[in-house]
Amino acid sequence: MSNAESQGMSALEIRLQRESVLPDHEARRKELTGPHINTAKFAQPAAVAKPTPSEKKKKPLLETRALHKSYRKGRLTIPVLRGVDFAAEEGKITSIIGQSGSGKSTLLHLMGTLDTPDDGEIHFANTRIDRLSSRQRDSLRSRAFGMIFQFYHLLPELSTLENVLTPIMISHGMWRYWSARKQFRKRAEELLEMVGLSHRTTHKPRELSGGEMQRTAIARALIAQPRILLADEPTGNLDEKTGGEIMEILKRLNREQNLTIVMVTHDSSIAAQGHDIIRLTGGRVEKQ
Repeated sequence: MSNAESQGMSALEIRLQRESVLPDHEARRKELTGPHINTAKFAQPAAVAKPTPSEKKKKPLLETRALHKSYRKGRLTIPVLRGVDFAAEEGKITSIIGQSGSGKSTLLHLMGTLDTPDDGEIHFANTRIDRLSSRQRDSLRSRAFGMIFQFYHLLPELSTLENVLTPIMISHGMWRYWSARKQFRKRAEELLEMVGLSHRTTHKPRELSGGEMQRTAIARALIAQPRILLADEPTGNLDEKTGGEIMEILKRLNREQNLTIVMVTHDSSIAAQGHDIIRLTGGRVEKQ
């Protein structure tokens, strides 16, 4: 037995230590953050009461302006987004609905800085984010955005608990993670309990149902206490009953933690559970 194993480290922790992930955390943090972006400003503010209809409309937390995006396929240029204006208010669930090929997932990926637009602007917390460097986008995502996807994207060799902890291990580095591992593991366990998986912490993804994998993905998305949750077809791979349970978790997070959620779906009954609905057709927002 190695010294690391004798200290109770998980397989993932041992691997990260051996690979010396971010040994100089402060230097790496500065490298990721860069000189032109202060990620502290994106931190989750204290919970506030949800706005009433009579209150003055707030400035959007996440906003796009005249957003364009095309993809190349051989000699063809395929336009996907054609000047999309979008706004998500803080503390609300905003649904983006559209048929396959309407551009809704592309829009979500652009807002989550997973891709860059051809033209237009993206603003988050009053800061333009579409012109950030790759490293700055990585830093922003790790601190302010939580993301869940239709196909879960769990690491098959890791347990449920380790999958939830992965973003923290990567963003903090092994040494900082190790110094606060009890605190991080406690938060991960609390999140798994919140989504109803406290009895499945040691199970691998292959041992989980689709609904359990999506619950794990939700817990993973929340581990860094993001300010906004971006959900790409969160119920699209689930049956109606299980999808309903996932929606209840998302609505509870919004209601109890004032978490802003932007959700892409093709299902009108799912979209209707949001506060605001944006419909995309042919890469454009339909006028209401």
